[in-house]
Amino acid sequence: MSGSIPFYQKHHLHYDRGYRSKETQSKVSQYQASSRYSASAHQTPDHRLSPSPKRAKPTYLAVDKDNQIIGYVVPIFRGSQEFATGLSDTEEARVRDTAAYMARRDLFTSGLEMERSELISRKETMRESAERITLNKRIHEHEEHFKRMNEDSLMHAPEFVIKPRSHTVWEKQCVRLHCTVSGWPDPRVVWYKNNVALDPLANPGKYKIESRYSVHSLEINKCDFDDTAQYRVSAMNSQGELSAFASVVVKSRFHPIPQLISCQHPVSEYGITFQTHIVDKFGVSFGREGETMSLGCTVIIYPALHRYQPEVEWYRDDVLLSPSKWTHMHWSGDRATLTLTHLNKEDEGLYTLRVTTKSGYETYSAYVFVRDADAEVEGAPAAPLDVRCLDANKDYIIVAWKQPAVDGGNSILGYFVDRCEVGTTHWIQCNDTPVKFARFPVTGLVEGRSYIFRVRAVNKSGISRPSRVSEPVAAMDPADRARMRGTSAPWTGQIIVTEEEPAEGIVPSKPCDLQVTEATKNYVVLSWKPPGEKGLEGVMYYVEKCVSGTDSWQRVNTEIPVKSPRFALFDLAEGKAYRFRVRCCNSAGVGEPSDPTEATTVGDKLDIPSAPGKVIPTRNTDTSVVVSWEASCNAKELVGYYIEGSIVGSNVWEPCNNKPVNVTRFICHGLITGEKYVFRVRAVNAAGISQFSQESEAVEVKAAIGEYTSPAPPYGITILECVRDSMVLAWKQPTFIGGADITGYFVDYREVIDGVPGKWHEANIKAVSERAYRVSDLKENKKYQFQVRAANMAGVGIPSLPSNTFLCEEWTIAVPGPPHDLQIREARNDSLVLLWKPPVYQGRDPVNGFYVDIKEADAPEEAWRGVNTKALEKTYTKIKDLKEGEKYVFRVRAQNKAGVGKVSDVTEPVPALTKPGTKEIVVDVDDDGVISLNFECGNMTPDSKFVWSKNYEDITDTSRLTTETKGTKSKVVFNRPGEEDIGVYSCLVTHTDGASSSYTLSEEELKRLLEISHDHKFPIIPLKSDLAVELLEKGRVRFWLQAEKMSNNGKVDYVFNDNVVSQGEKYKMNFDKNTGVIEMTMESLTPADEGTYTFQLQDGKATNQSSLVLIGDVFKQLQKESEFQRKEYFRKQGPHFIEYLSWEVTPECCVVLKCKVGNMKKETSALWHKDRHQIKVDEHLGFAEGVLKLEIAQISKKDAGVYEVILKDDRGQDTSTLNLTDQGFKDLMNEVFSVIANSSTPLKITSTDEGIRLYTFVSYYNDLLQVTWHYKDSAIAFSDRIKSGVVGEQLWLQITEPTEKDMGKYAIEFYDGKGGLRRTVDLSGQGECLNRARVAGGLPDVVTIQEGKALNLTCNISGNPVPEVTWLKNDREITSDEHCILKFESGKFASFTITGVNTSDSGKYSILVKNKYGTESGDFTVSVFIPEEAGGKKK
Repeated sequence: MSGSIPFYQKHHLHYDRGYRSKETQSKVSQYQASSRYSASAHQTPDHRLSPSPKRAKPTYLAVDKDNQIIGYVVPIFRGSQEFATGLSDTEEARVRDTAAYMARRDLFTSGLEMERSELISRKETMRESAERITLNKRIHEHEEHFKRMNEDSLMHAPEFVIKPRSHTVWEKQCVRLHCTVSGWPDPRVVWYKNNVALDPLANPGKYKIESRYSVHSLEINKCDFDDTAQYRVSAMNSQGELSAFASVVVKSRFHPIPQLISCQHPVSEYGITFQTHIVDKFGVSFGREGETMSLGCTVIIYPALHRYQPEVEWYRDDVLLSPSKWTHMHWSGDRATLTLTHLNKEDEGLYTLRVTTKSGYETYSAYVFVRDADAEVEGAPAAPLDVRCLDANKDYIIVAWKQPAVDGGNSILGYFVDRCEVGTTHWIQCNDTPVKFARFPVTGLVEGRSYIFRVRAVNKSGISRPSRVSEPVAAMDPADRARMRGTSAPWTGQIIVTEEEPAEGIVPSKPCDLQVTEATKNYVVLSWKPPGEKGLEGVMYYVEKCVSGTDSWQRVNTEIPVKSPRFALFDLAEGKAYRFRVRCCNSAGVGEPSDPTEATTVGDKLDIPSAPGKVIPTRNTDTSVVVSWEASCNAKELVGYYIEGSIVGSNVWEPCNNKPVNVTRFICHGLITGEKYVFRVRAVNAAGISQFSQESEAVEVKAAIGEYTSPAPPYGITILECVRDSMVLAWKQPTFIGGADITGYFVDYREVIDGVPGKWHEANIKAVSERAYRVSDLKENKKYQFQVRAANMAGVGIPSLPSNTFLCEEWTIAVPGPPHDLQIREARNDSLVLLWKPPVYQGRDPVNGFYVDIKEADAPEEAWRGVNTKALEKTYTKIKDLKEGEKYVFRVRAQNKAGVGKVSDVTEPVPALTKPGTKEIVVDVDDDGVISLNFECGNMTPDSKFVWSKNYEDITDTSRLTTETKGTKSKVVFNRPGEEDIGVYSCLVTHTDGASSSYTLSEEELKRLLEISHDHKFPIIPLKSDLAVELLEKGRVRFWLQAEKMSNNGKVDYVFNDNVVSQGEKYKMNFDKNTGVIEMTMESLTPADEGTYTFQLQDGKATNQSSLVLIGDVFKQLQKESEFQRKEYFRKQGPHFIEYLSWEVTPECCVVLKCKVGNMKKETSALWHKDRHQIKVDEHLGFAEGVLKLEIAQISKKDAGVYEVILKDDRGQDTSTLNLTDQGFKDLMNEVFSVIANSSTPLKITSTDEGIRLYTFVSYYNDLLQVTWHYKDSAIAFSDRIKSGVVGEQLWLQITEPTEKDMGKYAIEFYDGKGGLRRTVDLSGQGECLNRARVAGGLPDVVTIQEGKALNLTCNISGNPVPEVTWLKNDREITSDEHCILKFESGKFASFTITGVNTSDSGKYSILVKNKYGTESGDFTVSVFIPEEAGGKKK
């Protein structure tokens, strides 16, 4: 380890664990020999076993019972007596053998001398140990000095040696946060308050930031309640960035914050009961990996105490979240925000905001979905997730993860695990071949170093993106990790002396509790406990294996013994059984082996879970569905489930969750309203992902009953006018309307006497639609409070917070009252539109103008400034020149002749920001000259509506405008554009986040649009088709175009290469003014005709022209085609082929060779040849309607060959040839096979005496036809029990004596050289195998019985469902009566009883059993005889 030490030792000034005399002498000599102490001199001790190994260095840190470091420990006895005697190991061994040594030992037999000697030894040892510590400190400081001379060896990311500590202080006190940061280059340190950087210059005297000698501090002077916050210090250099957090809580000396009480029993403390409401909530959110997402809610707490701070907590899947580099939390006093800085699939889940006060708590939850980032390689799987480190030891760590939901379309072959040492950026792949098991033991780590891990999935298309890295984990003994979690020990000057048992020269005993903790086909993990002796140092382990059944033990780690009591074995033969044992070793030797393990077979012990059971979808909202399913049976170590959904008929499956859920019910969001979906589920554990469950039934995405909720409370109640007995109130619309339009408001009032409010009274019984209302029947000079509730179709919401207390006295001021109902529209990056309503109270004179004020939302009251210097006459204005992203608030004042009146209520802060997807109104003039304004909104809801207005007032004159809305688009059409239409047109979309836009139609703009409209109404001559060229009969060339319409005065000029050409021998022109067709023809083309042809049109003032360039290859190709057409014309003067010889296959599988001929006479002969041999005329040749045919009824290989037809008479001859050999014959036969396959009937099932027969009929069977029978998508291997064959046109598969194993999906596949055709049938659930109705036995063939006797016959019946039983006599149905009793018991036994037979009972009897899978009968004959008749004559 060159120039570096483990991270957990860097905090200590004295980090060496112990010294030996030789090591100390070596360091002193090295220090004296060289003035430059190189960092590379510290090498990691070689842990390989050798005759004289170096012992591990024990720690010198002393800890108390709480594991806190309190000082340093100097041991007396360290396994070598050189601390006491001053002799080396070899010298002491030699002296022990001398008589002097024996005498010396006897001299100390007296107790007094022994105590004195021991005391002296202790003092000397303590002194030597203290000197060694001091010397090591000097060497360390010298080493650190020269490290600074070599930056490369020192450069590392920032680390907090001492982190800032949280404080709780009283008001007016000062608090100081400080930390110590190491790192090279020196880190830059920034302090933050609630994730906002602190600037001491912005708040002079409030904050003081200092940085001295790597110690950084933040001092907050005169703390007040607003200083209660979370503070973060961030250290950053070129190697990385690290943050630490501390909280400051400021308490009031007069109003201490009481302890949080149980939320289940709300109490009133100090006479106050807090009411908490969470409004303006975040909804179900969707993000993609790598993006940033913010979730926020507005929190209303009543009463609103200025200094009261609620407890705000965020949870994901019921797990409390803490601030980290992935999650930032902010509380502004009335809004809680959670920011996910870099989304990963681990961030998916149910997020809950919990706001706790002294009186209880309120919560709100919504789901966040994180979609996979686009794969770097097309078809590659998504990244794994939730990488964790388990069972970390000195040189061994188990890495576990979860499989992704998306495999890229191909099965995942396995996973690669990568590791990276903390402080570096170099990733190393840990496994050469992919592992399928979602756990992997990583070995070969360096003790004391920290690592992070990531995982990548691989399929045949490529490798996925890497997962989010794991948390750092140190490769060290778990006991050392627990001991090192504390901070470094300060030097106290105190040395604590302890004693240790000497253990040098002792061979460790055997390990115990050896067991196989995990076994897969890729590796086996062993774990054991170290030997029980204390004081042993340097204990390591050898692992041995042997094949079960033998006694040949092999050492696995022959070169280096392992230091951890864990070990992973690779490269074991799958399917073989092994036993394992472990030996301890140290400098004294190798110990005895442990007890061997039981035989362990190499293979996956954990099975992939079974597919989940029945999936049931249920309607939820118009974009979500609740999916529930039955859990996988007997699933072990289940991680969770993945759900997928598909639009019916699309066969495209999309994941509904990208993080496994461990419940059996899930809400799938983000679906398309009105579509029908099916769902399927699969289970996940470390062994893999199960098969999909069966698809659910289709469910339409549609809102269930109860989707809407009542609206949130209104707010901002103000007084617009006051007279002696009434007041006019105004309020603001709720921030959440409950998903449905607000239908009205209800106002309540109460009288306040001496500060004590009375009971609430209803001011209006019928809901009011406006956000202003006059409350009447009040008492003059009395004080009142008001509250307002909003209502929608879901009901009446909760009331608003009580308003301020207002005095009911008549206003007599001369100036106007405040304007009200301020609204923000069309917010953009640099502008917005402000609307308001005029004041109710006009003052002494009518209102004649308005003034608008603006300021930044965070600015003080002194920052208000005017938008306009001249009073506005209208009740709206567009405010420009705003700063992008800045939040603003506005207010309005009205004026009359007496002056400027009261200011309105201030608007809510609104950012100057154009929201994504915002669109503007677009003006359009169509081809007919119709002028329209068009607006489109992409984020509409089913309840959204387009609301058009002119000058921000409702459009009342519908005669001038026509509104048309379709889907997400709406437009207004000007019926008769004129000066009356000048104004500002705006469109607002309801039930959105304020989607709106406006368009100003000024006088100049109207003039421009009318000119465009006129041009559209009177355009240039339109053309139906541009100038084109085509070939006519005899190869003549025709140039033509077609105009839309032209008058009789229209004319055309024909131009070739800028020269006008006219009618003559070469050019023939024609202009049909009725159809608009203009044409010019030429008999043929010569090289001189290469160039540009143009038709110039004129009709009054309207003109147009069209050109065609014929040069180069284009001209040559046209000339060649023209010459060909001329030759074809002369060929067709005699007998000729209109369509050349081809073939077709009829539905009856008859092959017909045919060609179409023309210009035939009686004398014309048509001769057929095959392979140059003439075919004799027979019934297979035909000629009708100019078509020659040759029919081949049952085609076979002998029909392959070259066919030829020759037409001949005195005018000439023509020939057509068709090659039906090799590939041509194959193509023909494939078409025959395709016709045969398509003629096949659906695969059916019938029962036979031997078993079951599957069959299909084809219209014609050909011996060359290739068919394959499949069972469960695998070709069937035929045997004596399963056979196939053909009978006539029937293709069949016979299954003799079927069993339940034969149930499943069967298919017959016809090969046609393309995709083939497959007919399938499913025996599963059909019941043909075992469930058809049967007469199992019990009936005789003939029964002879004497007259008067009783006849009783019973037979067994089987079948599922239970068959229907019918008895017949002489083929006629009989019923049960007193004479003939028929019974069918338990669905199995049918009985036939005749109480007393007579001769009329003789005859043929039958039992007929039937269910939906088949029918079967059993027959028997009854013969009754009379005893007196000789010979027993039967009747």
